[in-house]
Amino acid sequence: MVASPAVSAVRVLFGAAIRKTIAAEVTRLGASRALVLSTPHQSDTALEMSEYLGPLAAGVFCQARMHTPVSVTLDAMAQVAQTGADCLVAIGGGSTTGLAKALALRTDLPQIVIPTTYAGSEATPILGQTEDGIKTTLNDPRVLPEVILYDPELVVFLPLALTVTSALNAMAHAAEALYAPDRT
Repeated sequence: MVASPAVSAVRVLFGAAIRKTIAAEVTRLGASRALVLSTPHQSDTALEMSEYLGPLAAGVFCQARMHTPVSVTLDAMAQVAQTGADCLVAIGGGSTTGLAKALALRTDLPQIVIPTTYAGSEATPILGQTEDGIKTTLNDPRVLPEVILYDPELVVFLPLALTVTSALNAMAHAAEALYAPDRT
């Protein structure tokens, strides 16, 4: 086994309605312009997060897609620049988390991730991206978020099919971790 340092988010919080503390978490990071990220399907949840942020909300980008297409990342980077965002708030599943990771890698902006599925990718230093139909992955601690907020209210009403898919994905991630060369 190859020795490697353990990496993790700086802060992990659990609790019903913990998402409503988002403004305090942004402020704690020293940020003042948070861009909220989501998929089109979760745009209402992203707008809710923007309301919780109040004057700290720089905007909402609801175009996250599966497999983190580089073209979507570039569109989001344009919105980061346009809004003057100094923090990313990702609310959603793996697609949104992947976009936040891709942006953090390119901009070094701090991330707060609020998962709405069970897969667990928010806690890994792995980023998968797609460009010209080719998916690549990288392992870089810079893609880890500064804060993860686990709010059970966000997963209670997941559709059964998404719950099953997400839970199986979480188990696959756990099995992969057992055999990773840099496991700890």
